[in-house]
Amino acid sequence: MKNYPSSAHPYMANSPVSVQDEMLKAIGAENIEELFEQIPADHRLKRPLDLPPQLLSEAELKRHMMETLSRNRTCEENLSFLGGGCWQHYVPAVVEEIAHRSEFLTPVWGSPESDHGRNQAWFEYCSQLGELIKMETVGLPVYSWGVAAGHALRMASRITGRHEVLVPGTTGPERLSVIRNFCEPPEMEGHIAVTVVDYDAETGLMDLSDLERKISAKTAAVYFENPSYLGFIESQGAGIAEIARAHGAETVVGVDAISLGVLAAPADYGADIVVGTTQPFGVHMNCGGGTCGFVASRDEVKYVSEYPTLMISIADTAAAGEYGFGLSSAHQSSYGLRDKGKDWTGTSVYLWGIAGAVYMALLGPQGFREIGELIIKRANYAARKLAEIDGVQVRLEAPFFKEFVVNFDRAGKTVADVNAGLKARGIFGGHDLSGEFPALGQSAFYCVTEIHSQGDVDRLDGALREVLSQ
Repeated sequence: MKNYPSSAHPYMANSPVSVQDEMLKAIGAENIEELFEQIPADHRLKRPLDLPPQLLSEAELKRHMMETLSRNRTCEENLSFLGGGCWQHYVPAVVEEIAHRSEFLTPVWGSPESDHGRNQAWFEYCSQLGELIKMETVGLPVYSWGVAAGHALRMASRITGRHEVLVPGTTGPERLSVIRNFCEPPEMEGHIAVTVVDYDAETGLMDLSDLERKISAKTAAVYFENPSYLGFIESQGAGIAEIARAHGAETVVGVDAISLGVLAAPADYGADIVVGTTQPFGVHMNCGGGTCGFVASRDEVKYVSEYPTLMISIADTAAAGEYGFGLSSAHQSSYGLRDKGKDWTGTSVYLWGIAGAVYMALLGPQGFREIGELIIKRANYAARKLAEIDGVQVRLEAPFFKEFVVNFDRAGKTVADVNAGLKARGIFGGHDLSGEFPALGQSAFYCVTEIHSQGDVDRLDGALREVLSQ
């Protein structure tokens, strides 16, 4: 291993060899190599990393970072119709003001002594979200929708003692990859087989005949999303849940919770476990990190005892009319049992839970209804507008919420060409599906939310006409 100079690196006080030698002596190791013995030799890099020269001053580092970041083209400076799991929604200023208060921002995770209203804010998040999705138990947030789905499917496997799950063919590749990771490879003892169910090519809806063929006494859960990754509304939810129930399987539903002001809650059509995202609830798009997932269920022992996430509860105190808030069932998590916990959950996106609590309190039931109606109206206006362009076809006939699939095959253009042309005009076009779903041809899905005005959609319409005419 390379030896560092005797003087400390500007940002690493423990970098001199003398300091490293002192630390090695304290832990009883002869050299740094001993710390990496458990990593197989063929997994280690055999050559030095090709790194640029180190920047020795903070001023140089800041200049370098500003120059690098200035190359980005952001959704603040450009009109964006991207979606697919992290969406551009409006974040009220008060959400950031409260979430960034020192009482929350600094001790968002720490000892009980560092709770300055944090536990109550978490409880408000869980209670409001539970009311929205009509479930009684909600865990504290996890990293993403995919992580929540992975946890829920493992919960279903433990509840049923079965080791197979069924998921729709319209599941997004990234989310499906996370689910497969949680279900573990076949070589591992905890492996859960993931079987994909076909979908109708015209509507996108799950093929119930294929579901009937593939479900069996080995199936722990049937998972589907509403709205789906491709944006359409899965109107067969009750039928899917009925098929799952008839075979003794759990029904796990993934949902974009901002849709629930206008769409039925998953519990209304048979969901046993609900997962999804609250990223639209006051969380900015954030360099790939602005996401948030949740797991929820009925308040029944068989579900609660299988949660791997942390949960929060309310209790009476010695003073009449006063309440305390604290973690519950922490013993069964990896915080309580480490590697013996129900599943692994590390320090997560708990600050987003507080942001979500503020956002939900601001909107209330009427606000959720209004924002849902606004999104549906604007997204459908955009779909009708784009469908009038020669060579453009809106695919999948099922109703949609805020995302819809647009095909350019008849225009003789690739999505990459279209998006390049739009980008030159200050617009980020739809998410390219041509590699993820080849059967849909040269298609992209476009996302329209409450931030998009009629003028924004008209601008997209005009820009697309220009690009396709070239």
